[in-house]
Parts: sequence; structure tokens; C-alpha cells
Amino acid sequence: MTRPTARVLALLEILQAGGTRTAADLAQRLGVDERTVRRYVEHLVDLGVPVESVRGRYGGIHLVPGYRMPPLMLTEDEALAVVLGLVGSRRDGSTSRSAGTGGLPGASTVALESATAKVLRVLPKTLARRLDALLTGVQLTAPTGEPTAVQADHLLVVAEAARDRRPVALEYTDSQGRRSSRTVHPYGVVAHSGRWYVTAADPAAPGVRTFRVDRIAALTTLPGSFEVPEGFDPVGALLQAVAGAPRRHAVRLRVQAPADAVRGMFPAGIATPDGTDDEGWTRVVIQVERLDWVPTVLAAVPVPFVVDGPEELWSLLQALAARLTAAAPATVQAASPSAHPSSSPSAPPAAEAAPAADV
Repeated sequence: MTRPTARVLALLEILQAGGTRTAADLAQRLGVDERTVRRYVEHLVDLGVPVESVRGRYGGIHLVPGYRMPPLMLTEDEALAVVLGLVGSRRDGSTSRSAGTGGLPGASTVALESATAKVLRVLPKTLARRLDALLTGVQLTAPTGEPTAVQADHLLVVAEAARDRRPVALEYTDSQGRRSSRTVHPYGVVAHSGRWYVTAADPAAPGVRTFRVDRIAALTTLPGSFEVPEGFDPVGALLQAVAGAPRRHAVRLRVQAPADAVRGMFPAGIATPDGTDDEGWTRVVIQVERLDWVPTVLAAVPVPFVVDGPEELWSLLQALAARLTAAAPATVQAASPSAHPSSSPSAPPAAEAAPAADV
């Protein structure tokens, strides 16, 4: 939005507060001269907004009495797109698990919060209430990833149910194409890597489960209520579930550091630490579809570690080691020791299963 257009809208907002304002007062508030204020008034009149200019000692500029801006007519998808754009812009590096947000340049937190409030204020009440539930309840992780299309009303209904602690009935299709009907208690909504998830308890199955909102075929809010376990962390539950979801390859390694420290050594949602032994080594499992990117992730681990499998990974590690060695001066290469990955100790048992995730 250009600055003149923004100031025309700012003028309209001032006038909607009521009363008659002098051109000098408006000029001071908008940071322009009085001639520019009169030009902005002409713009509003051209747009059909009934602005009157009254001459004389007690004159000034005001809206015709009784005039109100009509409700902002947005579909649920349009309103969701606008508000989520504002949500993404207000994320910053201080937000838990949300570094690298790519927000609007130069937009302050106060301005973004104000813009969000204004959008909600002029939307129909039902839609505004649902969007507010999503805004106040959603948690985000990083990286954002390529967005996956989601049905707006499903996302808004499940966010509202999570806020109000209401059970919901789902018609759900999982990653294997299996369709099921179930009743769940939504604990929270999380945006992760471009996808929307709901973490929920299923009374028919133990533990907390995660569901992708874009795989919900039908959704109904049910009567009743439930309690969320004290201290429950929807983001932590999702990341643990995503990391433990079975994939083509299970990379097994041991890292010489406590489990809490190991979690911070890997990108969110890819590694599952599984306890630390008496010598300070933590077993880790990384579930992946492809192995080609794993060596670069392991190269960033700042403490000693041992890769126990799979064997297909070892040649990729050797290739990366050779490339890095070749980049060093010849004198350094000659002095560098080398070790074959196959000399690693036997693999530890696989990690225990994480909460079920449909990723």
C-alpha cells in the first residue's frame, strides 16, 4: 500500500471516530499540509464516502451523521489469507521455535497487532470469532516451508474447538488413503513446514495423536467439554511425532552429549533422542525418505558422534569427507588421519515409538 493511500485510509479512520476536525488538526495528525488534507478529502468523496467541509469559525471536516463503513465482505478463505499474512509478519526471532520468519520489512509489532484487530473488528461476528480463536491459539515452528492448501472452514472450526475445549467429530483420510470416523479432543493447532496440524487426544486410542488439517474431509463440533493436561506443549508433541514417523530409512547414531542438548543440534522435527547411557552417549534415530542430505546435517553436529547405520549412509559420509578434505591445502591433507565408518561400534536398539503422526 502506498503512503498516500495509507494516509487517505487513516483520514477516514479519524473521521469515523466522530466530530468535526479542522484541516490544521488533520494535517498535523497525518503529517501533511492542509492542501494535501483537502486533496485526500476529495479522494474520499470520489470513492463515495460522504465527507462534508463546513466553512466558518466553527467549521471543519466531518462525515455525514449516521454514516458507517459497511462490513468487510471477505470469504472465509480470503479472510484467512489476510489474517495469516499478518500472523506470519508478526513472527520474529524471539518467538519460540520461529526463527527465520521473513516478516514484513519495517512493520512494528504494534502496527501488525493493530492491523489484525482492525480486520477482525469489521468482519462478520461469527467469522471474526473463529479467526480470533486461530490467532490466539495457533503455534508456529520454523522453517515455514511451502504452504499446503487447506480448507479454511475446517481450520477455523478446529481452532475454535481447541480454544473452547469442545470435542469434534472427524472424517479423516490418512497418508495410506484409509478413511475413518472418530471423535477427538483438540488440544492445539500448529503450523509446521507449510502444513497445519491439530494435536488431539482420541478417547478410543491411548496417547496424543496428530492430524493434518488438509486431510480432514468433514468436521463437526460436538457438545461437551474436556481438559487439556497441565503443561501440555502442542509444538513439542508435534515435533516428536513428526520425528518418529516411520520413513524409508532409519538413521541410527550415538552422540556424546545429554539428550536435552542433542535436541538442539538438529533441525526441529527430524531427530528422536532415546536416552543417555552411563558414559554420556545419547542414542538418536532420524527417520528420512532420502539419505543424500543427511551427511551435511551430521557435519554440523558440534560434538563427537558415531553413525551405526544404515550402511548406505557410510559411502555418502565418505564422499562428503573426501570433498571437505580436498578443499584443504595439500600439507593439511597429508597430516589428517582418516577412519572408515565401518569401524563404528554395534548399533544400539532403535528408539521407542513417538506419538502417532500422520505427516
